[in-house]
Amino acid sequence: MNKNPYEVLGVARDASDADIKKAYHKLVLKYHPDKNPGDKSAEEKFKEVNNAFDILKDPQKRAAYDRFGDAAFAGGNASGANPFGAGGNPFGNGGFHFNMGGGAGMEDILREAMRGFGFDGFGGAAAGDDRRAGRDLLDEVVIDLKDAYFGKAHTVKFSSDVQCEKCHGFGTADGKQAPKCSRCGGTGYVHTNRGFFAMQTPCPECNGLGYKIDKKCSVCDGAGTVRKSRTLEVNIPAGVEDGTRLRLAGQGEAGQNGAPAGDFYLDVRIRPDKRFERDGADLITKIDVPFTTLALGGEIEVETIDDKKLSVKVPAGTQIGEKLRVRGHGMPGRRAGTFGDLYIEINMTVPTKLTEKQKKLLNEFAGTKPEKRGWF
Repeated sequence: MNKNPYEVLGVARDASDADIKKAYHKLVLKYHPDKNPGDKSAEEKFKEVNNAFDILKDPQKRAAYDRFGDAAFAGGNASGANPFGAGGNPFGNGGFHFNMGGGAGMEDILREAMRGFGFDGFGGAAAGDDRRAGRDLLDEVVIDLKDAYFGKAHTVKFSSDVQCEKCHGFGTADGKQAPKCSRCGGTGYVHTNRGFFAMQTPCPECNGLGYKIDKKCSVCDGAGTVRKSRTLEVNIPAGVEDGTRLRLAGQGEAGQNGAPAGDFYLDVRIRPDKRFERDGADLITKIDVPFTTLALGGEIEVETIDDKKLSVKVPAGTQIGEKLRVRGHGMPGRRAGTFGDLYIEINMTVPTKLTEKQKKLLNEFAGTKPEKRGWF
């Protein structure tokens, strides 16, 4: 029986998507197998957290759970399959990796829920080809703000099920799609009428697959997929924003017996930068400016995120906290060839050690009568 996904993530039923994602990130990092080697309880919690997030991140699955509870996901979890595949973690090495589960729509969810009770709707047969598309995979990368400015290529290494090359994913010895099971017509289920409902059970002839393989492929033993180490090159575009999800269509796990592969997603997170704060396409940097320059005016040197040095004029009478704007030296914009602006927030450091001459000059300055109240 599935655990309540809201309780697993520790969020309320009306929690926002942002709250759910924040809770998920916190827990998945806490229970990640790489941080808890050999800890079975942590591994189980890791699976529970991923299953819970798989339900709550998808509006359709969340709505189905809110309405039907555990019955909406008959079979053990939101994707209808072990989210970690045969080998546990779908990625074979370290880092922050997990599986997103399948992309089932509301119709599939409700059909699976009814199957869990042994019914097939109101007497109708399960329609079409029940082969499952491959599962989606998700990885996360953390980059510097400077990488986000220039863009970069990111290499992902992991292990996943891929289509068997010998049988082209069909699981057959001749590499051709197996014929539909004659008993169930390819649905994978047989039906028995029980009053107003049609009871359905997995077809005993094909074991619920919907097709019959007489001679299995010698490489994959009829599965249509093999486990393989993979490397993907993902181009992170210049100007990417924190939380952006990139999609590589068809690069997820291979589908069942020739069905389409899932997709691969990369979530991009950006580390806080010591020099710059980001606001959309604009950047903000704080610069210490001498009091004399603020009072009399002058120029200061400012370093940009792409390591250029700019000479910026400071008007006389500039106040602490004011922002000077330098156009076109922010982050790349969403439209090609456009850039945000750089804002220089004025700050001032009060000197702690003064020479006698400096003290004398400041005392003379303090004793003069200002033209207006409030010198500073």
